[in-house]
Amino acid sequence: MPLSQKLNTAINQQIGREFGASLQYTSIGAYFSEEGLLELADFFNQQADEERAHALRFAKYLLDSGGHLEIPAIGAPKHAFKSVVEAVKLSLSWEEEVTRQINRLVTLAVKAKDPTTQNVLNWFLNEQIEEVATMETLLKVARRAGENVLLVDEFIARQGAKLRGAGAGQAAAE
Repeated sequence: MPLSQKLNTAINQQIGREFGASLQYTSIGAYFSEEGLLELADFFNQQADEERAHALRFAKYLLDSGGHLEIPAIGAPKHAFKSVVEAVKLSLSWEEEVTRQINRLVTLAVKAKDPTTQNVLNWFLNEQIEEVATMETLLKVARRAGENVLLVDEFIARQGAKLRGAGAGQAAAE
């Protein structure tokens, strides 16, 4: 069953958001690199790669479903941050917004009576649970660390793989 025009348009918009997230995480990674917080820089660069993989996963689905790919313009990411907390807080806000956007896509797919798209979106819904939880945990740690940002970098060095979980490895592999 071909995608409805509404779903096609909405998925194209989501592809742009995923690429936008990738750019934002790249920018956050650069900020941490400039601050000498190399574990955090690596963590956010990997998050950037994962968001790019999400965009490509959406694009593949769109094309495999007979849709038309039209990536929208992507705004410039924020590049200056006052603190680790500010950068992580932005990341959490971004993930919460992406969750709302994917929920809207699910609503469109239900209205269009498109179970295939609903099934594809279920993977993204589960991924967002992990993404939000990761950023919530990182924000808690950053707030507790206060001015001692090296504690956050050390936390990522010790717990980064656990934070990324199985979903990140799956997204990168696909």
